[in-house]
Parts: sequence; structure tokens; C-alpha cells
Amino acid sequence: MIPIKQSRQRALGAALVLSIFGLGIAQAVLQNETQAQHAEAHGYVLSATEGEHLIRGGGNLLIKVDPSRGSNSLALGTQQVPVGGRIPIHRHAQMDEVFYVVEGSGTFIINDERLSVEKGATIFIPKGAWHGFDKGDKEMLLVWAVVPPGLEGMFREIASRPGEPPKQFSLEQVNEIGRRYGGTEYK
Repeated sequence: MIPIKQSRQRALGAALVLSIFGLGIAQAVLQNETQAQHAEAHGYVLSATEGEHLIRGGGNLLIKVDPSRGSNSLALGTQQVPVGGRIPIHRHAQMDEVFYVVEGSGTFIINDERLSVEKGATIFIPKGAWHGFDKGDKEMLLVWAVVPPGLEGMFREIASRPGEPPKQFSLEQVNEIGRRYGGTEYK
């Protein structure tokens, strides 16, 4: 009788340990889902320097709003365009884009038209329109937003993390990556 009792105790002990382990995993999964739902339902606040930090074209890029943070409808971030830097001419087949010039000034190009922009300017780019920023003589800080999201995924693939060397791609490679994220195409 004693061996059966010990066997039952071991089985109950193992079941208890596995139950606690399973509850821990379930709690972690629910916590992640709850955090995502909380972000959707309640929003969040990020400081000027918070967000997913990437570097592209020598400038800082911060992804602040995107599906990984609870926004399934849009992506938004900031992008620094250094003196002499540029955003190459490109278009998005599946998303509208907006820029707001927080600091600086430069030349914006939309469908072969060159326009001077400065602090406070808002730029709307409908899907399919070719656009970019030419080499400026002043650093610019831009806020960008795209609807629907997708551009942030391309940034993650083509930009570098701080401390990493810049990633190098041919035009063909960048366009292949861009097709996966909103149908982005560069000239």
C-alpha cells in the first residue's frame, strides 16, 4: 500500500509542478495580450528619444507607433535627415504617407515638382506618388506617418541598429524588400 501512496504523491506533485509551470506560461501570454490590448484601448506616451531606434542614411529614425505596439491602422515615427542627406525618390503602391517638418528646411520632391519646405510644413503623399527629399543644407527632423502600416517593416530590414555598420543594398535588393512592405519602389 505504501508504494501506491508514494506513487500517487509523486504523480500529484508532478501534476502540481506542471500546472504551476503551465499557469506561468499562460500568465505570460495573457500579459503580452493584455499589454497589446491596453495599448490599443488606452494608448501610451513616448518621449522624444523613445521608440525603436534605427539609423538610415546617417540619420536617426525612431519607430513610435506600429502594429507591434498595438496600432493595426497606422505606423508613425521620426526621421532625421542630416545636412547633405536625402530620402531617395520612391513611391508606395499601398499606403498614403504624411510628413511634418519639426525642424530645419529642405527641398521636397513630389512627381518631379521641387518644393521648398521648412519648419511647420505638412506634406501629404497619396499612394502611388513619387516623392523624396533632396540634399539639404540644413538638418531636418521629420515626423512621418503611413496608412496602412508596413513602411516600418521595410525600415527594420534596410536600416541598421545603433553601433552596427550601415547596411548596403543594390537598388534591385531595396526594391525587392520594398515590394514586401506596402509595394515601396525606388527609382
